[in-house]
This record gives sequence, structure tokens and C-alpha cells, in this order.
Amino acid sequence: MPDDADRAVAELCGELFAGLPRKDQRRRGVEYVHGLLRTSGRKSIRNIAGAANEQRLHHFVSDSTWDWMPVRRALREHLLRSAPPLAWVVHSMIIPKAGEHTVGVGRRYCHTRGSFLSAQHAMGLWAAAPGWSSPVHWRLHLSATWLGDADRRRRAAIPAAAVPQPVDECLVDTYLELVADRELPVVLDARDLDAPAVIRRLRAAGAPVLVRIDGATPLCPDAPIPGHAGGALPAAQLLEMVRHTRRPVFGAGAALATTRTVRLPGPGRPDDLVLLGVGGPGPGWPGEVWLTTCTGHGLADLVRLGRLPARVGTDLIGIGDRVGLRDFTGRSFAGWHRHITLASAAHALVALHGAAPEDNLRRAG
Repeated sequence: MPDDADRAVAELCGELFAGLPRKDQRRRGVEYVHGLLRTSGRKSIRNIAGAANEQRLHHFVSDSTWDWMPVRRALREHLLRSAPPLAWVVHSMIIPKAGEHTVGVGRRYCHTRGSFLSAQHAMGLWAAAPGWSSPVHWRLHLSATWLGDADRRRRAAIPAAAVPQPVDECLVDTYLELVADRELPVVLDARDLDAPAVIRRLRAAGAPVLVRIDGATPLCPDAPIPGHAGGALPAAQLLEMVRHTRRPVFGAGAALATTRTVRLPGPGRPDDLVLLGVGGPGPGWPGEVWLTTCTGHGLADLVRLGRLPARVGTDLIGIGDRVGLRDFTGRSFAGWHRHITLASAAHALVALHGAAPEDNLRRAG
């Protein structure tokens, strides 16, 4: 690794690990992040450490007592200060795992593969802008089956406070746990979730929201529609009615977009929301359907925000998988959280400071 990358690692780790109570813990943190960046292949503790240091690093990640939340808060502050993001993106991550004892593993549906597999399901909170993205916080979705099994729970050392919750609640909590300042929008894909419930909860917390929804989601138009008796209509149908108002979006290729004001159906409806349709000039419009509380944003700004989940997906594979976000091989709840926290630090170094993973350096050479 070049000298400037070494300096970037030292500077960031100095910020992130300043709150660790012991000098040896701070030293191990730096060593682990260096290993994530330098090690080729799977980023297991054995591969990172080598035979001589494996036991020490295993203890640092799996059996130590340091709290990962202050490290994540420090990473959040570093990103806000060094490269202010455009929004927060909440993004699901499937982690294929064999066996039944790894914490949280179960039968999960993977959309990219189109099938069920044995996997963990994690929710990540990412700081994101058009040119970069980096994770700052994680939650591991734990099923009722896992949390109701006292033996598995004991072996994985799952905290007593962990309770079963639906995926959409886990996803929202990923944002609420780490973001106290609700100025930046939170962007997420809720097509397979209870999108109205997600929007209501984030709206109640004071968060500006842009949520991708299924075109069949029922919504109420802002004004009576001639020939319609009233009530909710599918979101895509409401956008088709204003198809003639579409216009090109500068900087978004051939994208056309338009908006209309709508409300969620049912009691306790929030104030007016903006329904956004985005797509190409041909048939099948709208290709994307979004719902937002960001009523003060212009059309181009909303489309730009809607591109950020794709940025996160690209960086998860291009950077995250290279620095080991999905590579923890232990079984404990705390070990998983500590590993993914340190891998998130390595991801930030690559995304913002040019500390290329060894895999990339080998390919470049």
C-alpha cells in the first residue's frame, strides 16, 4: 500500500478508535483495517492475521468488550465533515452462509438471484452522493425462530434486548438509531415492504423521505378526477393520467419525469406527498415510481436522489465485497457487528481516500 494510503488509514483510525479504552485495542483496530485492505481473497480473521496474530485478532473482534456504536458515530461524523453526502440510503444486504449456527442465518429470498438461500439479512445505513457511497451503521435482522431458540441465542450471545420485528421495522430502525439530525433525506427501496407504514414512521420521526414503491400501491389523488367516484387508485395509474406533463431531466440521460400530489389512504393520513414517476420515452412508463415528503425539492433533485440506491448497490459489490463486508466467519452477534464496523471503515478509506484494496492493486499491476 502506498505511503499516502497508509497516512489515510492512520488518520481515519485515529479518529474512529480514539474512544477505545485501551491502547492495545486501538492498535488492533488499525491492524485489522490494514488487513482488510491488504489481504487478498476472503477477509476471514485467519487470512487477515496470519498464524501468528490470529488469536489476538479473534479476541479483539469476537471476545473483546469494546462498543462498536461510538466507532460508527465517529465514522458518520468523518463522512459528514470530509465529503458531505447528499442523502442517507438504507439498503438491504443478503450474506450467503452455510450451516445453521452462524448468528441470524436462515432461509432468505435473494432478489438478485431470484431464489431462496441460506443467508443472513443485514440492513445498512449508507452516506451517499452521486460519486460515492459508504456505510456507517448496520442492523442484523433476527427472525422469531432465532430469537425464540434459547440455545442458539446463548451460543451467539444475542443481547436480551433483541426482539423479533418485521423487516420494514428493522430497516427504519437502522436509520433512526444513528441519525439524530434529520436534515438530509433518507432514500430507500420499499417495493417489497409495507411502504405506507415505512413512510408514516419516518415522517413521524421528522425525516425527509424518498421511497421507491410498487406501481400497484394504492394512493389518493390530491383532487377529484373526472369520471372517478373517489378513493384510492394504483400509483402507476395516477402517474399515467399526468403522462402529458413529463419533461426531460437534465443530467439523467434520456429520463423523463413528472410529479403529482397524493395522499396515503386510510385514517391518520399525513399531509400531501409528492408522487414521482421516472422512465424512458418509450412504452412501459413509468419505469420507476417514488413517493416523497420532500415537497420543496425540484424534479431534477428528486431524480438525482433516486439514483443513490443504485450507487450504493454498485459500491457494495465494487468496494464493500472487496474489503470484506460479507466475510465474517465467526458465529457471535458481537463479532459480526465489530467486523462489519471495521470493514465499513475500510470501505470509507477506499471510497473517499483512495486506499485501494490489495485485490485492486494486484489487478492494476
